Amino acid sequence: MPMPATSLPWWLSTTACSPPPPSSSSFSLSDRLAFLFLSPCPQRVVLGGAVDLAFLLAVVFVTVRARLSRSRREGIANGNGDHAEEEPLLAKPSVVAAVPPPPPRGGLRHALALAASVCFAAASLVLLVLAVVLLPRTAWLAAECAFLVAQFVAHLAAVGVVVAEKAAAARSHPAHLRLFWAGTAALAALFSGSAAARYAAREPILPDDAVAFAGLVMSLPLLYFSVTGSTGLGGAAIPDGEDRSCVPGHAAAAASYSTASWLSLATFSWINPLISKGSRAALAADDVPPVAPDDTAEATYALFVSNWAAPPAPGTKAGHPVVTALLRSFWPQFLLTAMLGLAHLSVMYIGPSLVDRFVNFVRRGGELTEGLQLVVVLLAGKAAEALASHHYEFQGQKLGMRIHAALLAAVYRKSLRLSTGARRAHGAGAIVNYMEVDAEEVANVTHELHNLWLMPLEIAVALTLLYTHLGPAVLTAVAAIAVVTVVVALANRRNLEYQFKFLGKRDERMKAITELLNYMRVIKLQGWEETFGGKIHELREAELGWLAKSMYFMCANTVVLWSGPLTMTVLVFGTCVLTGVTLDAGKVFTATAFFHMLDGPMQSFPEAIASVTQATVSLGRLDRYLLDVELDDTTVERVDDAGINPDGVVVEVRDGVFAWDVRGKKENEEGDDNEDDEEGEEEEEEKDVEETPVLETVLKGINIEVRRGELAAVVGTVGSGKSSLLSCIMGEMDKVSGKVRVCGSTAYVAQTAWIQNGTIQENILFGQPMDAERYKEVLRSCSLEKDLEMMEFGDQTEIGERGINLSGGQKQRIQLARAVYQNCDIYLLDDVFSAVDAHTGSSIFKECLRGMLKGKTILLVMRDGMIVQSGKYDELLDAGSDFLALVAAHDSSMELVDQSRQVVKTEYSQPKAVARIPSLRSRSIGKGEKVLVAPDIEAATSKIIREEERESGQVSWRVYKLYMTEAWGWWGVVGMLAFAIVWQVTEMASDYWLSYETSGSIPFNPSLFIGVYVAIAAVSIILQVIKSLLETILGLQTAQIFFKKMFDSILHAPMSFFDTTPSGRILSRASSDQTTIDIVLSFFVGLTISMYISVLSTIIVTCQVAWPSVIAVIPLVLLNIWYRNRYLATSRELTRLEGVTKAPVIDHFSETVLGATTIRCFKKDKEFFQENLDRINSSLRMYFHNYAANEWLGFRLELIGTLVLAITAFLMISLPSNFIKKEFVGMSLSYGLSLNSLVYFAISISCMLENDMVAVERVNQFSTLPSEAVWKIEDHLPSPNWPTHGDIDIDDLKVRYRPNTPLILKGITVSISGGEKIGVVGRTGSGKSTLIQALFRLVEPVQGKMIIDGIDICTLGLHDLRSRFGIIPQEPVLFEGTIRSNIDPIGQYSDAEIWRALEGCQLKDVVASKPQKLDALVADSGENWSVGQRQLLCLGRVILKRTRILFMDEATASVDSQTDATIQKITRQEFSSCTIISIAHRIPTVMDCDRVLVLDAGLVKEFDSPSRLIEQPSLFGAMVEEYANRSSNL
Repeated sequence: MPMPATSLPWWLSTTACSPPPPSSSSFSLSDRLAFLFLSPCPQRVVLGGAVDLAFLLAVVFVTVRARLSRSRREGIANGNGDHAEEEPLLAKPSVVAAVPPPPPRGGLRHALALAASVCFAAASLVLLVLAVVLLPRTAWLAAECAFLVAQFVAHLAAVGVVVAEKAAAARSHPAHLRLFWAGTAALAALFSGSAAARYAAREPILPDDAVAFAGLVMSLPLLYFSVTGSTGLGGAAIPDGEDRSCVPGHAAAAASYSTASWLSLATFSWINPLISKGSRAALAADDVPPVAPDDTAEATYALFVSNWAAPPAPGTKAGHPVVTALLRSFWPQFLLTAMLGLAHLSVMYIGPSLVDRFVNFVRRGGELTEGLQLVVVLLAGKAAEALASHHYEFQGQKLGMRIHAALLAAVYRKSLRLSTGARRAHGAGAIVNYMEVDAEEVANVTHELHNLWLMPLEIAVALTLLYTHLGPAVLTAVAAIAVVTVVVALANRRNLEYQFKFLGKRDERMKAITELLNYMRVIKLQGWEETFGGKIHELREAELGWLAKSMYFMCANTVVLWSGPLTMTVLVFGTCVLTGVTLDAGKVFTATAFFHMLDGPMQSFPEAIASVTQATVSLGRLDRYLLDVELDDTTVERVDDAGINPDGVVVEVRDGVFAWDVRGKKENEEGDDNEDDEEGEEEEEEKDVEETPVLETVLKGINIEVRRGELAAVVGTVGSGKSSLLSCIMGEMDKVSGKVRVCGSTAYVAQTAWIQNGTIQENILFGQPMDAERYKEVLRSCSLEKDLEMMEFGDQTEIGERGINLSGGQKQRIQLARAVYQNCDIYLLDDVFSAVDAHTGSSIFKECLRGMLKGKTILLVMRDGMIVQSGKYDELLDAGSDFLALVAAHDSSMELVDQSRQVVKTEYSQPKAVARIPSLRSRSIGKGEKVLVAPDIEAATSKIIREEERESGQVSWRVYKLYMTEAWGWWGVVGMLAFAIVWQVTEMASDYWLSYETSGSIPFNPSLFIGVYVAIAAVSIILQVIKSLLETILGLQTAQIFFKKMFDSILHAPMSFFDTTPSGRILSRASSDQTTIDIVLSFFVGLTISMYISVLSTIIVTCQVAWPSVIAVIPLVLLNIWYRNRYLATSRELTRLEGVTKAPVIDHFSETVLGATTIRCFKKDKEFFQENLDRINSSLRMYFHNYAANEWLGFRLELIGTLVLAITAFLMISLPSNFIKKEFVGMSLSYGLSLNSLVYFAISISCMLENDMVAVERVNQFSTLPSEAVWKIEDHLPSPNWPTHGDIDIDDLKVRYRPNTPLILKGITVSISGGEKIGVVGRTGSGKSTLIQALFRLVEPVQGKMIIDGIDICTLGLHDLRSRFGIIPQEPVLFEGTIRSNIDPIGQYSDAEIWRALEGCQLKDVVASKPQKLDALVADSGENWSVGQRQLLCLGRVILKRTRILFMDEATASVDSQTDATIQKITRQEFSSCTIISIAHRIPTVMDCDRVLVLDAGLVKEFDSPSRLIEQPSLFGAMVEEYANRSSNL
């Protein structure tokens, strides 16, 4: 057959249906294959017919099998005897019969799929009719008609299958239909490609080629439905192969990682069910399966501990125990990731090595089989590269996750064992950072470590392969690499120091924020927000200063490393020109492809160095923490109670000398500031680890014996060592000498109540099983029954963080109930009566101490840390001395009561006003004032802590806009875009210049070639420098603005916000979320913009050179977008869930640090540790499935990109020579090689950016909190000496804590004259504390007026108001710092005034005895001062302030009677002319007041002088009677 004269290959232009005879000289095997697959007639008959017929056969087979199956079922149902033996004896109940399936829902997707199939069938029929009518009768017509008939019938059958899906309510299309649709789309793409080639050569076959493009457009929806598989129908049936994990009861099926097949693991298909679920609906925590057993926190921690090195011998250096244990524990997985890294390295250079061969093949022509071989090798190499790289990443992340889990558990476990001094030295904020930041830094570095050796190896392999193409000229690149490495090493040495300083400042800031949150109530009452906020802002500025220096060094590193490959290209090509090496397109673009590949290693190298740098610092911090001093278990000899005689000694201390470890962090850090030398700093830090504790002896010469069943009371003045004695018995103190022996289990009730965030019942049970009888008895003996009745949800009421919604007395009784319920042998009760009123205290003493914990009496009296006297009560009284003085103080305080009691009638009983109204119920509000609530109030909730807000769905564009425009508005965005685009243009210009010069179409001018190339490279580097600096400065300024907005918003938030928000929730935003904005977003935003511009430019270059590849690029883009959206829906929710499951780990940890003593005493360490492990596991599963989903996406995107590259390469070798510009083949391929990885990186970085934008979303949530009233109102400033008299008039005051909650104060009207002393009394929950909160405007009134000296206080700024009042709060609060900074935080008084105030509060001698005087250290929470001393120091603050109005909120609740009397005496002396409002539990405290205000259920019941109230039946009289009775019983 003669071949037509054409520029196209004959097989592409002929309409013949049979090949030429084999004898033809020009006919070869490759020609036969090309004719079969690319010639129009065989394409339609062979390929099209095969696809259509295969589908029709599959439809027939499936239909016949379904019919046979149905007839068999009907036969069994009709009682067919043949199957009788198969029937079970008891038929299973038919679930389907019981619950009829819901009617199938129609879906838009299903309708579109049906419409697409109908359109295809209709189009085939129309084309068939037109062909028969219009085309001449030839073999071509016969082939055309056969193809169109087969296509019409096949698509008609597809319509039938789609219709049948609706009746069956199928959730997914059957496999044979999806394959048919995919095949149809593939054929349409092939037809269109051939048609495009013919159009380009101006030889189209009409109308077929025009129709082919229409067919491609129509097939795209079918391709989409084929890939997605979902019908969009909602029904009860779930087809085989569909995601069953979404159905209740199939959760286990989703936990498939540990049970998946090797193929599923290789392709990441095991996570498909979760991604399907996530793309359909927002994921809940329960939808995410657990991690594999080997990856749980339990397994990893056990492995870590088993490999922890033995402690070093005294005097020797500890080395690096953390990293040693990690390597011993996880080396097999570390080795596996190394092997995967090598596998990736072995295949990554296949693509670039083929560029030269492709260029030569296109230039000289050749056999199609040779070209096909090149395409197949390219496809296989790139596919293997994708597989290896993603498994390398996945296994590295998994190893990091296991290390993270082990370190989190180790840090938590250590917190339960840490000595008091060590805990104080580190501080709560720093310990939170060890968990949240340092453990994560170390985990993240695991596969960055491989980059330290893989990157140099990749560079070496690339240079070796280049040597084979360009010869010795490549050696000049080695010089460039050496210079870059030295520069980076020097810069990173400096950067290490900046990183270290930055982390130190961040710790200080977090410690300060933790302290601020813990004591926010006191700070607001005193109006000190600006002082404490200013301190935190200063720390933040210092932190940002070090971060900025570090980031600028990182910028320089990035520029140096990025410009490295460009510099190498210039050097190598320059050397080639000088040495006379001939440069052609093949060599040039092979070299540029290799240099593009070097971009990755050379840019990842600084990240690896930076990560290793940060991790080195973090490892040092973890080493110091995990090696720090633990409590010595041998301090106390513990004996099982079983072998002791009934009268045997159960607690024994012999010649005991005990000390507290009082070292503070500040002492250790003196001199650090002057250390500039890095090694000096490291030595300084090492010294911290080895430093022996600084012991201060507190108890001397202690000898005690307590026999079984005895009730021993320990009494003494403030600071005499009562609490320390209990601590030494529990083993919490350092034993200098002597012996301590304890027989049996111990229970402890701390002086400062420690309550967990949970229900009251959970707090009392404390992990023990419920014994209803015992539980009820415990509630009764601890006087909790009435309190629980008043709470709407009883013992199911949830207690807020640190017990914020309970009164002091309730907290104390709940922790007493916890101790009693544990049924221990020995009870250590530290001042259990301090916060309870007389009636309750009397009841507890009788029912609990004398009832459930009945025993005899031995009294121990202590002063100045030595046992002064011990014996029975009567014996000690007879002996006189100190004990007598202490009792005398109590007796004198009772004199007023005793005098007044004689007036009270003996028959007087509790007045009716107190009786509870049965028709009302109560609920827990805010700070815990319990109020009566009418039955019609809206349904309440037992939860005080609100669920953490969790946005769902896509991160809105508003968040991106907020971040991008926060610092410089839209100009910042425009600037970043402009520089990125211009920089990309210079990048492309260099490659166009190379193509142009090496095309061979113009004479080669060496000097011009190199001169222009160097100029373009220089401009590119300058633009990169400006771009990097711009992005960094913008990122840092934005981060600072976000921190300032969030922190200022938190400072201005009302107190109710802190009552209902756990501090962990605020801390996680201030630490990890803020760190993300500081470091990660600053880097990623610019990178994402650059990546997307690079992708766009790469697609333009690739398609411009071989434009038919557009046909392959369109489905690539559609599929990429589909995969990205499917992934993002799941990943976004997993990232949010990860944030939400992370906070409880920190909350639980903070709670544990505060209650470590109680937990240890009850021997609950294991239970708490298990709870911590459970919370870590909950967080891990979100993290694990999140990064698995990331690799799932990446693997698929890279495979799609590889397929497109192969199609483009195939078109290059198969399209006619005049169709492609040969000089651009090398450039096109070198760009195409990077396209798939570029698309993946662009999409994955944009997904990471979206996930990290959640940090902006979370921080912004706390930047717009509702604010309390303004601090200062310029128009309403009170006079400098206001209030002058102290007159207080309250008129119809009504207060509620939050909208839609019941009133707490229900209309209080009171008038107080200046200088009056008013005592406020009332049962728990009567509104005493709320009245003071209202006067300080911690809670704004709903109605009524509060007028002080003629000014309505609601018209004043909050600071103007609060700074004019003095208050001694219920719980004495000291801040970490010095005596000076505690008594005068604002720094407005002179030393002389401070000493006068200390003298007034009787602490002058104590402070003067300290070597540092006013600069004596105060530890975190004032731990190195007794509770009584703390209260006196709080009194000193008020004396210094000299205010006209003083509030005392149960100020003497935590001190003994003697100190109480001291405080009352000081108050009378120092504030004789002031108005004093005092809330008190102890009746003697208010007996010498001018008037007593009795509150009950938020109303004023009585307001008169104490003597008058006692003379007549009154609530106050009843309270006096109860107190007197209790005291006489004691």
